Amino acid sequence: MKKHLLTLLFAFMAIGFAAAQTATPLRIVVLGAHPDDCDQDEGGTAILFAKMGHQVKFVSLTNGDAGHQTTGGGALAKRRIAEAQEAAKRFGIAEYVVLGNHDGELVPSLDVRLQVIREIRKWNADIVIAPRPNDYHPDHRYTGVLVQDAAYMVAVPNIAPEVPALKKNPVFLYGYDHFQKPNPFRPDIAVDITGVTEQKGYALDAHVSQFYEWLPWIGGYADQVPEGAEARKAWLTKKSVRPPSAEAKKAIQKWYGKDRVAKATNVETFEICEYGRQPTDDEIRALFPMLK
Repeated sequence: MKKHLLTLLFAFMAIGFAAAQTATPLRIVVLGAHPDDCDQDEGGTAILFAKMGHQVKFVSLTNGDAGHQTTGGGALAKRRIAEAQEAAKRFGIAEYVVLGNHDGELVPSLDVRLQVIREIRKWNADIVIAPRPNDYHPDHRYTGVLVQDAAYMVAVPNIAPEVPALKKNPVFLYGYDHFQKPNPFRPDIAVDITGVTEQKGYALDAHVSQFYEWLPWIGGYADQVPEGAEARKAWLTKKSVRPPSAEAKKAIQKWYGKDRVAKATNVETFEICEYGRQPTDDEIRALFPMLK
C-alpha cells in the first residue's frame, strides 16, 4: 500500500513539473541584419510562438539607413524603425530592437559582438535564431558570424559583465537560405505556417519602404507592384509564401506526421547550429510546441 502511494505521489510530482515547464513561457530572440530580415525569414513562426503565449524579440543589427533608392541616413533610419515597430504589433511579438549600426557597414567587431551578447542575455533566451554566414549580402554574413561568436560567450561571466551571463546555453538555430556553397542549408526543423500566411503578409506590409519601394527597385521588378493598399498586400502575401522543398517535406513528416505533408503549403525551416546546446528530438518538441 505504501509503495503504491509513493508511486502515485511521484507520478503527481512529475505531472506537476511537466505542467510548470509548459506554463513557463519560452523566450525566443531572432537576430537579423536589417529591420525586415527577421520578419521575412521567421515571421510566421514568431506569430505561432506569440499566439501560444511565448515571448519573442526581433533584433536588427543595423538601422537600415542605406536601404532605399531615394532617401537615406537618419531620415530613412527613422522611417524603418517606425515600420519595424508597427510590424511588431502586427506579428504580436513582445519587442523589436533596432541597433544603431549603419546599414552596409556591419563588421564582426568586438563592439558589435558585445551588443549581440547583451541582447541575448537581456532576453534570457531559450532559442536564438540567426542567418547562416553564407549570403550575398555582407551584413547578413556578418550577422551570422557575430551570433556564432556570441554563442559560447553568452555564458561567460567576465565578458560584458554588466549584463549577467546566462546560466544555460540556448539552442542556436539558422534560418533558411538557398545558398549551396560551401554547404547547403539543412532543414532540421520545419514549422508549418500555412494557417498564419495572411497575418504574416499583413505584418510584412508594415515595411512599406522595403517591400513596395526598395526591394522592387533594386530587384528590377518595380513594375510588378500593384496599385492600391489591398492589392499590394495580397501581392506581398502571395510573394512571401515558401512552399516546402523535398527536404522540408521530410522534416514536416518527421515533426507533424505524414498526413500534414500535403496540407503544409507555407513553411519556415531551421538548421540546428553546432554551437550552443545540442537538443534532442524531445527537447525540440518542447522548444517548438506547435509541432503537433
